[in-house]
Amino acid sequence: MNKNILAASAATLAMALTVASCGSSSDPKLNQKGATPDLPRVNETLVPAMKISPPAAWNGETPTVPEGFTISAFATDLKIPRQMLVLPNGDVLVAEGRGGGAPAVRPKDVIAGVIKKQGNTKIDGGNRITLLRDANNDGVPELRTVLVENLNAPYGLAWVDGYLYVAEQDALVRFPFQPGQTGIATPPERVTELPSRLNHHWTKAMTASADGTKLYVGIGSNSNIGERGLEVEEERAVVWEIDRATGARRTIATGIRNPTALAIEPGTSLLWSVVNERDELGPQLVPDYLTQVKDGAFYGWPYSYWGQNLDPRVMPQKPDLVARAIKPDYALGSHVAALGLDFARNGGFGGPFANGAFIGMHGSWNRQDPSGYKVVFVPFNNGRPSGQPVDFATGFLKDGKARGRPVGVSFDQNKRILLVADDLSNTVWRIAPRG
Repeated sequence: MNKNILAASAATLAMALTVASCGSSSDPKLNQKGATPDLPRVNETLVPAMKISPPAAWNGETPTVPEGFTISAFATDLKIPRQMLVLPNGDVLVAEGRGGGAPAVRPKDVIAGVIKKQGNTKIDGGNRITLLRDANNDGVPELRTVLVENLNAPYGLAWVDGYLYVAEQDALVRFPFQPGQTGIATPPERVTELPSRLNHHWTKAMTASADGTKLYVGIGSNSNIGERGLEVEEERAVVWEIDRATGARRTIATGIRNPTALAIEPGTSLLWSVVNERDELGPQLVPDYLTQVKDGAFYGWPYSYWGQNLDPRVMPQKPDLVARAIKPDYALGSHVAALGLDFARNGGFGGPFANGAFIGMHGSWNRQDPSGYKVVFVPFNNGRPSGQPVDFATGFLKDGKARGRPVGVSFDQNKRILLVADDLSNTVWRIAPRG
């Protein structure tokens, strides 16, 4: 942080916080979900509207789920649960931790940091992976143990062919591991380094290809729209394909600002991601999205959004690059902060939840009327999104306060349950058909 930012007085910060708490609300007439979202005009201000929902306890209550389902706390008192992995034997792995640490570069970054911190858990991240075992599927794990610890902000998880792969914030590592083990004593083997300069967006999402030969890793940008300089954005806002056997990698998608979760659509074996878009263009720009990650595609960041809509803040522009920017497949709404993605498999829960994607929405901080703070289901047909999203787990917001903030979601096709990691109440929730 430079000296001018450090010299900002408390009075100036307080005034800026007051300004940030004002601003226009969203227009409820705009439909920002689906393949053709409504995009309003740019509404850039000196200090964007910012509002975080302060934390509150559940006090014995639970999130709300559709009729015919039940929800319960599967594990509590975790240390910032992020992403999860269901192993072939039904054991559940939970990556816990907190990363990042990029310095602020503008006064508004300081303000945003203060506001966002108000909505975070106060505990330290575990930097570990916890194993939960519920062999009889009664919703109460009979075993809970730390599988491995002393990791560097673990996030993405995958198990393939006798190895557990972990995407830390600076490297992809692996451990020899077989389902059934309850501890790992061997040190990690580095498969490949991951871009970690600054780590403004530190989370490294990961999934394995359908045949297990490749690993896909999402690497977020180091800024909102390049304000740190584009030299620190080398191999950022990308998705890598990594050869599992050799560690060799190639970049398959660019301009994809912050791909926070990756998953394979089971009917087509194609790679999909949820992506957090840029901020500070207004309460309804730019919609976060769900998209198939297409090999060779450029998704616009930082020069354009939702295809070829120019971002006026980025100079110089690159019209040749913008000309080939593609539109994402499906808008989720602006600033919902989608962090979790998994697909229903083998008929899912049946009925309206038989085929589609479950998405965890962490919730907004930079608009006056909150968005996100829930889990939704996007129905699919023939491997593509089809229809409007359906609320699947709500109630994380109550009376303007946040009782929880969803992150990772994992569907267990054998037990027919959905697990939801909540990094505010430090809980993993379990959703199952009633009876």
